[in-house]
Amino acid sequence: MSENKPLTKLSTLGEFGLIRHLTQDIKLKNESSLKGVGDDAAVLDYKDKKVLVSTDMLIEGVHFDLAYAPLKHLGYKAVATNASDIYAMNGTPRQITVSLAVSNRFSLEAVDELYEGIYLACDHYGIDLVGGDTTSSQTGMCISITVIGEANEEDIVYRNTARENDLICVSGNLGAAYMGLQLLEREKVVFKENPNAQPDFSGYEYILERQLKPEARMDIIQLLKEKGIKPTAMMDVSDGLSSEVLHICHDSGLGCNIYEEKIPIDYQTFKMAEELNMNATVCALSGGEDYELLFTTPLDAYDKLITMEEISIIGHTCAKSEGYNLITKDGNSFELKAQGWVNFNPSEEK
Repeated sequence: MSENKPLTKLSTLGEFGLIRHLTQDIKLKNESSLKGVGDDAAVLDYKDKKVLVSTDMLIEGVHFDLAYAPLKHLGYKAVATNASDIYAMNGTPRQITVSLAVSNRFSLEAVDELYEGIYLACDHYGIDLVGGDTTSSQTGMCISITVIGEANEEDIVYRNTARENDLICVSGNLGAAYMGLQLLEREKVVFKENPNAQPDFSGYEYILERQLKPEARMDIIQLLKEKGIKPTAMMDVSDGLSSEVLHICHDSGLGCNIYEEKIPIDYQTFKMAEELNMNATVCALSGGEDYELLFTTPLDAYDKLITMEEISIIGHTCAKSEGYNLITKDGNSFELKAQGWVNFNPSEEK
């Protein structure tokens, strides 16, 4: 966004003018999108497919900080995190609706920048934007996205269908997004104390990208299908590995053993954790916002899984009576506890 060009107040367009401005160049990509923006409702046709729907809301000051989150990245992240929910069901995202509330401190150019990221993500994941809403806000920015996806009934994977003695697997690596957030928060404090200070992010580009522009693991869903592996249970890692493992175990009526040495952690995550005197394993277990896929598979998938570089086998399910266990690198066993993101934390109540 140019700093020299005069900014356009949203009030000069009004709600309907803003909607026309943001949606005038939309071209629908999916056959199931019969009618998109421009009527009282979108019209979708899924014929013999099952429809998957998920909604996420991002609130300024709670889920993102515009002091360091570029609007284009934020728009991309908002779409990617919603798409991740559909991939976690072993489905394919097809459409989204976007609802946006903004205060009068945002210009048209700022909203354009946000939508640049939204459209970039839509192109990457093959998603159509088919509707939404815009309104004013007294407290900043709020983005709410509903994603609609499809899947054959026999392909859908739930959280509550893991089986005893299944392998527990995760894609990619964990803790990077959380460490990227810690780095950004540290530099924000430095900037507040000295506005002339310039942050030095060299050597930490990966963890910053994982926080500011995460990717939904569309590639993992495609890879599993190519290898003929259907997970028995699956979800995405948005609230921390420990929380998500416990979700699957609780819902499936099982226990688990997770091995610390098997948890995939990137070098930059280790390095940043060391610099901040934090434990990288704790960050991987509790950090959240990784948007990797956590899933269980039968034991007979082992030979295929170990050939897949982007997938790590981190443990196995067991009888519920055996509990939820984290086996440390030195062989000790501790109870696995959920310590990730919690909305409406009682400790925050006044």
